[in-house]
Amino acid sequence: MRAAAIYLSHGAPPLVDDPYWPTQLRTWTDHMDARSGKPSAILVVSAHWESAPLTIGAIEQGVPLFYDFYGFPQKYYQVQYKSPGAAALAAEVSALMPDHEEIAHQPDRGLDHGAYVPLTVMYPNADVPVLQISMPTLDPAKLFELGRRLAPLRDQGVMIMASGFTTHGLPYIDFSNPHSKAPTWSVEFDAWMTEALSRGDIDTLMDFKHRAPGMPYAHPTTEHFAPLFVALGASIEPTANPSTQVDGYWYGLSKRSLQLA
Repeated sequence: MRAAAIYLSHGAPPLVDDPYWPTQLRTWTDHMDARSGKPSAILVVSAHWESAPLTIGAIEQGVPLFYDFYGFPQKYYQVQYKSPGAAALAAEVSALMPDHEEIAHQPDRGLDHGAYVPLTVMYPNADVPVLQISMPTLDPAKLFELGRRLAPLRDQGVMIMASGFTTHGLPYIDFSNPHSKAPTWSVEFDAWMTEALSRGDIDTLMDFKHRAPGMPYAHPTTEHFAPLFVALGASIEPTANPSTQVDGYWYGLSKRSLQLA
């Protein structure tokens, strides 16, 4: 069975302690596995790794995680996630890229929190090979094309996991309460994105910086929305309405997460 392509709002490390999100994510994972089986491997594109040219991360088991955050309790820096090596998947990714495009390798670059935080909930036994690749650009059209190149991996059982956050206006939120009322800009951007997706209007989504309400507050920088376009490109039917699997808000940020056709 064809593995899923998903856009996932991953959150900061404390999101695993939220009373709602882990249950939502675990339920979603169980549903995907029941439908198409546990993935043979997982390919992750995270908001937290921008590097050009396209760069392939660690392919061997045991490379330390990349704790790319600061100011959190020590327990979040002790998390381990030793998934199997993914050398075979790395070779497949390389083979799908055009011959004229350069590909870099960073074998000491472990999974960042955009990858391992959700995976500790989805596959806590760390028994599925995981490979992370960089986002070589933030250009939606180019990321969509990257997703199209990666789409054949789904037929080999590889889940394409694009990890970001539907709204990410960190400078403008109240950190005193994770379940505080979402600001208007977050609600409006989330509704706009959902409506555009329901119409299959990829062109409008790609122009989100100019067309979306709530900008630039919803995304002062765009790296957390950019992975969506990889997932859309990896979709077999990118204009089909994706299904929302996780919704709601965390510190006022939309954690909407999507499964694509």
